[in-house]
Parts: sequence; structure tokens; C-alpha cells
Amino acid sequence: MIKKLIRKILLFIAPLVIIGTAYFFWPRQARLRDFNPAEMAELETGMWRHYYDHQYSSLFRTLYETNRREFHCSPFDSVRLAYYAAKAAEIFQPTRSRAEAQTALPWLQKYYGLIQSSSGEPFDVGKAARLELDWWQLRRENANTDQYGDVIAMGSVEVYGVTNSAIKQAGILRAEMMRYRDDRRDGKMQPDDWAHITQGLTLSYALLKQGIGTKRAQ
Repeated sequence: MIKKLIRKILLFIAPLVIIGTAYFFWPRQARLRDFNPAEMAELETGMWRHYYDHQYSSLFRTLYETNRREFHCSPFDSVRLAYYAAKAAEIFQPTRSRAEAQTALPWLQKYYGLIQSSSGEPFDVGKAARLELDWWQLRRENANTDQYGDVIAMGSVEVYGVTNSAIKQAGILRAEMMRYRDDRRDGKMQPDDWAHITQGLTLSYALLKQGIGTKRAQ
């Protein structure tokens, strides 16, 4: 009797496991231009808070949600992208020079390599990774917001294959929100400050979405 019951349970569970596994691993084409600016801003604000609080597991979860919900990656790809990005951030954070910071580059290359293969966007993976690391370092070196905002914009230009003033403005505004946070480090950030950052990032991502359009420039 017990054996029959176990057999029935297994027969019921097995298809669910197969379906769940197929759903998790089934490849999907990432859609990098379909994001919602307000949702992206909320998610990025959360990422900043997790990063500065050294909450890497929370950072991983927010990165996963961004790739899954906003870029429509498969669950499997979203897990890998979140891991690569969180690992790059974790390795970069304690570094103190450009030479040391290069240890984060392989993880950024893995991240952008998977973004490229899952989205079909024909950008230069190495260049995109280097630009990402460059603006991280420029920010740490207290470059002005125009300087590293331009590099943020250059990264978007590389990935999306189009350049215009909206993309540049989006990069600079994103940098300005980073500087806003940096000016209030050491426990000075209040809930209203985080709300201000979310508002600024919403406008930044709205400008980016306007600038990149719906398809790559020919």
C-alpha cells in the first residue's frame, strides 16, 4: 500500500520537476531595450544600498530580479549574470589601485559575454567590460561627474550601438546621483535622500530608453 502511494506521488511530482527544470534552463533572448525606467531606478537604488552595506547576497537577489524582470533573461542566465556582477563588485570594493582593480575585469567580461550571447547585441564584450571598470575607478578617484558620466554613456553606446545627446545626458545624470550619495556617505543618507536618488535614476533611465530606441542603428 505504501509503495503504491509512493509510486503515485512520484508519478505526480516527476512531470512537475521536468517542467520546472525546463522552465529554469530553457534559453530565452534577452530584451535589453524593454526595461521600465521607474522599476530600473528602484532596483538600482536597492543595489547601491546593498553594495555599500556589504550585503552581497541581497545584491545578488536584486541583480537577479533586474536581469529576469527587466531584461527578460532566462532564470538560469539571470542567476549567472547576477553572480558575475556581484562577484565583480565584491572583488573591486577592497581594491586600492587601478592595477588591483583589474582583478574584477574577468568577472565583468563574463557578465558582458553572457549579456551579448543571450541578447544577440553585437557589441565588443572586452570594450564594454573595460568601460564599466573604468567608470568604477574614475568615481573612486573623485573624477567629476561629467568625466565618469561620459564613460557610463560610452558603455551604453557600445552595448546598444547608437549615440546621441539623450544617452550622454542619461550617463551624466546617473553619475550625479552617485555623487549625491557619495557626498552623504558615513551615515548621512536619509530616506528622503534615497528617494531623491530613485527619482534621479528614473529620469536617467527614461533618457536612456529614449536614446537607445527600439532597435540597433543600422
